[in-house]
Formats: sequence, structure tokens, C-alpha cells
Amino acid sequence: MVAKNTDEMKALAVKLFQINAFKFGDYKMKVGINSPVYFDLRVIVSYPDVMQTVSDLLVAHIKDLQLSSKHVCGVPYTALPLATIVSVQQHTPMLVRRKEAKAYGTKKLIEGIYQAGDTCLIVEDVVTSGSSILDTVRDLQSEGIVVTDAVVVVDREQGGAANIAKHGVRMHSLFTLSFLLNTLHEAGHIEKATVDAVAKYIAAVQINSDGSFIGGDKSVAEANDFSRTKLTYESRANLAKSPVAKRLFNLMATKQTNLCLAADLSEADAILDMADKCGPYICLLKTHVDIVSDFSESFIVNLQALATRHNFLLMEDRKFADIGNTVSLQYGQGLYKIANWADLVTAHTLPGRSIVQGLKAALGGANSAKERGVFLLAEMSASGNLIDEKYKENSNKIATEGGDVDFVAGVVCQSADCFAFPGLIQLTPGVKIDEGVDKLGQQYQTPEHVVKERGADIGVVGRGILQASNVEKTAASYRDRLWAAYQERVAK
Repeated sequence: MVAKNTDEMKALAVKLFQINAFKFGDYKMKVGINSPVYFDLRVIVSYPDVMQTVSDLLVAHIKDLQLSSKHVCGVPYTALPLATIVSVQQHTPMLVRRKEAKAYGTKKLIEGIYQAGDTCLIVEDVVTSGSSILDTVRDLQSEGIVVTDAVVVVDREQGGAANIAKHGVRMHSLFTLSFLLNTLHEAGHIEKATVDAVAKYIAAVQINSDGSFIGGDKSVAEANDFSRTKLTYESRANLAKSPVAKRLFNLMATKQTNLCLAADLSEADAILDMADKCGPYICLLKTHVDIVSDFSESFIVNLQALATRHNFLLMEDRKFADIGNTVSLQYGQGLYKIANWADLVTAHTLPGRSIVQGLKAALGGANSAKERGVFLLAEMSASGNLIDEKYKENSNKIATEGGDVDFVAGVVCQSADCFAFPGLIQLTPGVKIDEGVDKLGQQYQTPEHVVKERGADIGVVGRGILQASNVEKTAASYRDRLWAAYQERVAK
């Protein structure tokens, strides 16, 4: 890697991580396997400063390498914006390769003015096996264009450079995956365990240009053990984009509890009594303030005092589901002024991304310095609910993509495959020692089942504790069983 300004490269690496251009988890790759790290450089088009920095570094890299060509061509489609800026900055004519020929007009695969024998420099965003670059090279060569070099933003170090070299093309990368990992570790964003886990994966999973694995499928299976359910809360705290998620992960780790108490009671004193008795055993207290018949400001003051004394966070289970402007008012104004006191709230994703934007909009003025977050509902524990796979998928996108991910602390869901990003927290309701379904369709699962089988990071318990004859002892029992299940899960 040829780069003059290492500090600028490191700053860009951290910025790419912060905007979710690459993330850690358990992601399905184009080549058909799962990977512990995923790059999505498409997001940089929404960050002009990042786009400019990446393009400037690519141009500087090309000059350092003394690469000259008649044309520049971006691999479709993510690299096209980068190739365009490189073309303009270098005053080098650009060619555009289509993924498929038009069924009308000229039916050309390569757009632009060129002649046989012209040279062309390839621009690509991320390289794994190198197959996308080779596809572009073949289409250019079919028009008589000569390709000897390709510049890429990220080399995943999984065989792409060697595969491309076999076809007479040299690959030059701004970043290697190893450099990115070490930079994030130095900056305190990931732990050494994460660096080592990904390094193990890279070493074991080398890929031929045809998609086959060097070393066979066995080496791939053995290396593919990096998923959010196998990482500790401490490790995942470093990966979280939301400050509240970081805080909650660390709270769970230090207090050794992943129990949330659903204090669904209608009298203020009863809720405060439960919070005081169960506070030592929980990481989170969930409320429904609109069912509290004697709600008052003093109730909130006393509840916050208990949260501080016993070290737990407060979550108002409001399940916001309106348009952005209305949600903003519901969150920040009205009788309850939820944004003033609740660390976390819940929201349906039915309105789309505007639900998150509306909630964030309420955090101006006096609330601007407060750490707040939201759990998005991707699944429900009620039998017969209407949420389908497409809804889950879109909810996941809202939670992990875009400029508001720093406000999303986690996802309310019932299954481990609901999302992959380990910086989010899975909150799973319907936990009870005795499994079953109540007369209104609420489905209950044991602490062990929701944590080890369903992927829950926090188990939500309501009536199992509230209706117990000894709530302190029962809360401690749930705390112990949920925590033991978590420890068993990460020890596998």
C-alpha cells in the first residue's frame, strides 16, 4: 500500500467505520459464504466530505504509482461515482461498463469514445475474489481495450489480488482489511479479540476467482464463528454506534444482569416499590406511563432516583408509530414529556425511517445533551401478529443504515437472525419460567430458550416477577438464569 499521509488514512478509516461503510457481524457475502466483516461503500455518496477524501486519496495513489492510461472505468455500480471524480480530477476520459447490454439502440456494453488499443485503468471499491474486476476487464478487452492495472479502495486480502494478477492485471489498494482492523483497534473502536477473529477468518477463507475456496469448505466452516451472539457485551460495546447502547452493554457486563423488568402496573407507588425491590437485579426498567392512573412529576423524580441508586436504565415502552412531526411532539411534549426522563423508548418501523428522525428532532433545546435511544420493533411476541419477513428486513435496514443509526440502540425481536450487527441489542419480551400462552395471545418462553436459542441479549419479564409472592427472590432467580444462559452462549 503506497500512501504518503498515514494520519489522513487512519482518520478516513475511523470515519468509514463511524458512517457504517463497514461493520462487524455475520453477513452473507456475494460469493455465498458468511463473513464477520461487511463493506458497504455505497453509503459514502451520502457523505460528500468522505467521498471527496476517498477520491483525493485514490488520485494521489494513482500519481504515486505513476499509473497512466487513456481512460478510467469504474466497476459497476458502487465504484462509478468514485471513477467519475477520478476522471474529472485527472482530466482522463471515462468509460462506463454496463452489467448487461441494452436491448435497444446500440446495444453496447461499453459506453464512451474509445479505440482498439486504448489503455484503461479500473477503479473498484472492495475486492474479495476479484471476480467483478475480471468481469469488467473481459468486457473491455472484448472491445480491444488494454487493461494492466486496477486501483481499489479496500482489499479484503482473500485472494483477489492474486486472482487478478493471473490475468495480467496488477491490483493496487488504498486500504487492506488488516490496516483497517489495526487502525480501529488503535483508536479504541474494537477489541484485540475482534482483530484476531477476523484475521483468523481471512487466513482460512481464501477464494479463487471462480468462487471456490482454497482449502475447501471445511476451512470456511471452521473460520466462520464470528457472530453477535458469540461476542461478549464488552466487545459489542466498542462496536455500538449508539451511546446509550454502549452504556447499556457496559452496565450489563459490570452489573452482570441482562434482565429487564416490565413494570406494567397502574399505580405510581406500586411501580416505585417494584423498582426499589428489583432494582439490584435488573439492567432496565420498562414502563407504560399511559396506564399510570396517578402519574405526576414527583413519580418521575422518584423513579429516576431509584434508577441512579440501583444502576439501571429507564425505557418507556410507548411504541411510537405516527408521522415524524407527531412522534416528535408525543416524545418531547404533552403530559409525560418522555424525552426528559426515559433513556430509551420503543417504536414501530411502520412509518419508515421518519420514525427515528421524528424522535431525534425532539431532542433539541434542554434535551440536546441527554443520551437517548430507541428500540425498533421488528417482531412481536403476540401470536397471530401481522409482521412478515419483508417487514423484518426493512426494520433491520432502518436500524443499521443511514445517518440516524447513532440513535438506534437495538431491536425488539424474537429470533437470532433478525439482525447481524453486534453493536445493536436484542430485546426479547415474553420471558417466563413456565412456558405457554395467556388468554390474550402473549407467548412465553423460558430464560434459557430466549437467550441461547432466540438470540436475546436482554430478556423482558413482567408478570413472572410482578405476580410472585417474593418479588426480590424471583427477580434474583430470573437474573441468575438469564445471565447463566448468556455466559453459556458466549462460551461455546
